[in-house]
Amino acid sequence: MRTNIDIDDDLMDAAMRAGPYSTKREAVQAGLQLLARKAAYRDILALRGQLQWDDGPLPKGAATATVLVAHSLSPPPYAGSASARPKVAAKKARSK
Repeated sequence: MRTNIDIDDDLMDAAMRAGPYSTKREAVQAGLQLLARKAAYRDILALRGQLQWDDGPLPKGAATATVLVAHSLSPPPYAGSASARPKVAAKKARSK
């Protein structure tokens, strides 16, 4: 998605050196990915003490373990990027 924003020059320079990133676009995308990752970590940490984990050995004769997966009703906003979707799907999503 094309967006024009005003970013502090000193902050952009610091971000590009921290990477190091060769373009402003790379630096901005890395920053947005970091924010999304932090939100995912926060969601995981919110589950602290609510899940039970048994990492003991499997009983004899058990070939596989049962895997439990928790699903939310809607995927989190950081589950996939618009650049990973086809352009047509991205346009349809924005028009809703």
